[in-house]
Amino acid sequence: MRLLGRRPVIVLVALVLLAGIGWALWPSDPVVRGEDHTITVVDGPADDQRVALDTTFFPPAGGGRAPLILLGHGFGGSKQSVREQAVYLARQGYAVLTWSARGFGRSTGEIALNSPDYEVKDVRQLIDWAAKRPEVLLDASGDPRMGMAGGSYGGAIALMTAAYDNRVDALVPQITWHDLADALFPNATGQGPETGVFKRMWAGLFFNRGGGTPTLGGLGGGTAAGAAPGAGAGRPEPSGTRAPARPPTEQEVRCGRFLPAICDMYQQVATTGKATATAVETLRRSSPISVPGRIRVPTLLIQGQHDSLFPLSQADANARAIAATGAPVQVTWYAGGHDGGDDEVDWLDEQITSWFDRHLKHDDAAPAGAAFTVTRDGGRDPGTRRNVLVHATAGRYSGLGGTRTQAIPLTGPEQPVASPPGGSPASISSVPGLGGLSGGGAGGLSVSVDMPGQFATFSSAPLTRPLTVTGTPTARIKVYGEGEVTLFAKLYDETAPAQATLPDGLVAPIKVTATEAGTDVTVTLPAIDHRFDVGHRVRLVITTTDLAYANPSSPAVHRVGLAEPAVTMPVAPGLTTPPTGPDVWTWALPLAALVIATALVLAGRRRRRDFHDEKPELREVPLVIDGLTKRYRNGELAVNDLSFRVEPNQVLGLLGPNGAGKTTTLRMLMGLIHPDAGEIRIFGHRVTPGAPVLSRLGSFVEGPGFLPHLSGRANLELYWQATGRPAADAHLEEALEIAGLGAALDRAVRTYSQGMRQRLAIAQAMLGLPDLLVLDEPTNGLDPPQIAEMRRVLIRYAATGRTVIVSSHLLAEVEQTCARVVVMHRGRLVAAGPVGELLGAAASNGTKGRLEDVFLDLIGERA
Repeated sequence: MRLLGRRPVIVLVALVLLAGIGWALWPSDPVVRGEDHTITVVDGPADDQRVALDTTFFPPAGGGRAPLILLGHGFGGSKQSVREQAVYLARQGYAVLTWSARGFGRSTGEIALNSPDYEVKDVRQLIDWAAKRPEVLLDASGDPRMGMAGGSYGGAIALMTAAYDNRVDALVPQITWHDLADALFPNATGQGPETGVFKRMWAGLFFNRGGGTPTLGGLGGGTAAGAAPGAGAGRPEPSGTRAPARPPTEQEVRCGRFLPAICDMYQQVATTGKATATAVETLRRSSPISVPGRIRVPTLLIQGQHDSLFPLSQADANARAIAATGAPVQVTWYAGGHDGGDDEVDWLDEQITSWFDRHLKHDDAAPAGAAFTVTRDGGRDPGTRRNVLVHATAGRYSGLGGTRTQAIPLTGPEQPVASPPGGSPASISSVPGLGGLSGGGAGGLSVSVDMPGQFATFSSAPLTRPLTVTGTPTARIKVYGEGEVTLFAKLYDETAPAQATLPDGLVAPIKVTATEAGTDVTVTLPAIDHRFDVGHRVRLVITTTDLAYANPSSPAVHRVGLAEPAVTMPVAPGLTTPPTGPDVWTWALPLAALVIATALVLAGRRRRRDFHDEKPELREVPLVIDGLTKRYRNGELAVNDLSFRVEPNQVLGLLGPNGAGKTTTLRMLMGLIHPDAGEIRIFGHRVTPGAPVLSRLGSFVEGPGFLPHLSGRANLELYWQATGRPAADAHLEEALEIAGLGAALDRAVRTYSQGMRQRLAIAQAMLGLPDLLVLDEPTNGLDPPQIAEMRRVLIRYAATGRTVIVSSHLLAEVEQTCARVVVMHRGRLVAAGPVGELLGAAASNGTKGRLEDVFLDLIGERA
């Protein structure tokens, strides 16, 4: 944002009105019409079963030949469930084939849970059919260039097909499984599904034995349960498409549309609550775990943080297995899942399209994405009063163990826990498919109920500093008594006495044989991404029952204590979160117009006062901050007596952990908020809202905002017109070169990825070549080559006599880009000086010669 210009406010209003007219007249999306086909396939172990699959083929909207995408639906859905997503992908220039899997919708056959003998054979024959279409692009070998996507059940068939058919070139499976046996019979002690605890409620919904196809949306067919977004599994299916238009047979009444062998397997495990060897073998045969080393294609794994059916650990196992083959893998933890949350459909659509653009269209301009992306709560948007989601990214996937760990001490005595007769009443962690009703939401919290007498609790002291946990915490407990006992471990964020929340509503089931001497058990808790704030306590709870699982029917009493008085928390400090703030495109420019108009009025009123506020001796100094202080409304100091100076021809790095006060400082620097004490001077002039000297400042803080229907080029031109300065002063072509968007500059911004919008926003900040350029996390969303080019741009920019301030979490990048750094912690300045001097001083004290190590030492967070 640049606060400058002299044109009347009416010009700004007119521009906004013209933008609105442009939106109304903007061409509508091209029409996409699907073609319905019934394709007969042959499957079964002996290839003796004929199945009629109900399919729809969507030609690419632009015509010609295009890569092919097969889009699978979730459990309980049909091809209709993914129609909206299929149309979207066809408009992006893909040929798309959707189908109702055997046993679903209007397709014949019986459900075999993505078996290699049935569903996998079916899909391979669908690929054969699609390869003959004139709209499908073929490789030099004559094979179709193709990818697969889908959620839940549809995600699993994508992975399984890639293992058996080397024609699959790229994958985007979502909220799906690696080991279906482990997903339905988990054991947090790591002993495997043979000794696991049965997910009775999820399995009952999964193997619904109504008169026809199971109708639960949460397994991929409806939004109430947060079914798979992006690939369309979370989009509702029109009524009347789930079951065949005939009365059910006796077999279907007993088993729905499952194969009899699978139906018999379910009835046995549902009766006993224990996994048989046959059940484990059957479920694993339909799982990627059964085909190690055979999925060798670029894969974007999207898994939900609100998912008690297929938790984050399932995606982690898939990621490790595929990465072991050398294939590119990226992992995304988004805010939804089978238990609710936020589907993030639009954002995920962007990620999926970019992945296929890069790996099927071989479009090098498509955003490369981050190796690891996690959706987090970015706070409340003051305009809409709704929570804003932000996306933390890292250059490598840290896995469930994080990049380092932190032990949080726990206290609590041995405590008796009772298993009630019949397992009732049971504690509640989440209700399968209805997590949103129990308090789940985008913020990652849900309500949990522990029955008195059935649980033991161990708590930490109030935290003295915030802690963001990313991965699977672990704890060691001892279980005293006799015989086998089923337990459930939970990790709470205790905000006040008797008030606690359970991140994502997840629980870790345990089955262990207790002894009087005490059985030592290491418990791997569910994977989470959660911030524990200062003053909160970490509480570990062990309970004997959980409503979603099979609970022992015989009454018993055991004792539970701590084998180790701490819980080990994984952290991933490499995950960087962009500055929070609203990113509401449709009103971003009108709001900017209002800010500029206000700045013009204030500038006119204060021009004379600003003249008297000048310090001539600082006219050549880009920035001086002296005694700057800012308090939050609750009295907490955001910035505390901050002072530093920036000289010309420098790239200065502003460093600090989340909450250090960096963004608050930058907002005061831009004149957007008032300091409570101290002052900021730019080229000798005191910064106040609307001060004329702000015309020499270019900045990018708190995320880009553009009109979505206009192209990138048109957005920059419109922005510069609103400043009132001559077009020749914009140096537009130089800014466009910096953006590096190529032909995308003439596409509508609504089609841009997050990284593309980031580059466009940086180019906007550089319009007019300001003397002082301030960039907050400028490399978010950029791939490594783009980051390297940004480094060169900033260094060249400063070498022309200008000054650049970069706030960033990428310490290695700061080390290569910045000549000087300022380090903040808890609102205060803790270090300032040339990078070389800081590294040299650290080396003389025995610290490693990296800026990251110096930074961790300065803020007192070295592991």
